[in-house]
Amino acid sequence: MHSKEQISHDDYQKTADWLTSHTKHRPKVAIICGSGLGMLADSLKCQDAFAYSDIPGFPQSTVQGHAGRLVFGELKGKTCVCMQGRFHMYEGHSLCKTTFPVRVFKLLGVETLIVTNAAGSLADGFHPGDIMIIKDHVNFPGLVGLNPLSGPNDDKFGPRFPAMSDCYDKGLRCLAMDIAKQQGVAGFMQEGVYAMVGGPNFETIAEARLLHRLGVDAVGMSTAPEVVVAAHCGLRVFGLSLITNKVVKSYEDSESVNHEGVLEVGRLRSQAVQQLVTELISRMEINNNIVKNAD
Repeated sequence: MHSKEQISHDDYQKTADWLTSHTKHRPKVAIICGSGLGMLADSLKCQDAFAYSDIPGFPQSTVQGHAGRLVFGELKGKTCVCMQGRFHMYEGHSLCKTTFPVRVFKLLGVETLIVTNAAGSLADGFHPGDIMIIKDHVNFPGLVGLNPLSGPNDDKFGPRFPAMSDCYDKGLRCLAMDIAKQQGVAGFMQEGVYAMVGGPNFETIAEARLLHRLGVDAVGMSTAPEVVVAAHCGLRVFGLSLITNKVVKSYEDSESVNHEGVLEVGRLRSQAVQQLVTELISRMEINNNIVKNAD
């Protein structure tokens, strides 16, 4: 990473200050919406929405199925901020830029980050349309040094060597499973390991077999960098993958995957994902200590 790639604490603060001055909402929960899942933001009440292009310092999203707006509002009485459209490495963004919003959320007072993505399944028991709660991840770019925490550490956000062994909050995972049972959708809920690859091409058969042997259940091209940065700055994280296709693992298989199909499954399951996330937010414990102490 070049030194000019570094984003200073002041840069994050400027963006946070601009947002604070343009909305009265003070979110405790941030949601990053993956491909075809931007409808989560549409259900927010009392919305304030900003195009990424209008927010100082914000990167731009270029992928179909990603709207490119930051939406503030109320969901079940809790104040949220939603990214309609995320940033990816394969768009040419540096990882500092890809994860830029997460640190801005931290400065806005967000405590919990919910990440959603569209992913291909490698696990034999998974089917398109399943919703996988992310238990853990394999961050392939991170393993070879493409890490958003590379470069000088900003101690104001977190430690030089953050632990990642518990980056997906167990309490939220259990709560989500309970909600799925109550909503009658437990039949297509899974829990598993997500792997991030660089993209933008889908995997070769040999790559898919490799990932499967390494214990990966679902694969996509996002999420891990945001989660690494969130864990670094002390946010609680909950992740969901919508399984949009089966990754081809056999040379005899004539199927292949395309982005249109990915968006189609997103449309089919969007209602279920939205209901699950909405209920999770409504039942989530939000830490109000800061407010109490101020009284």
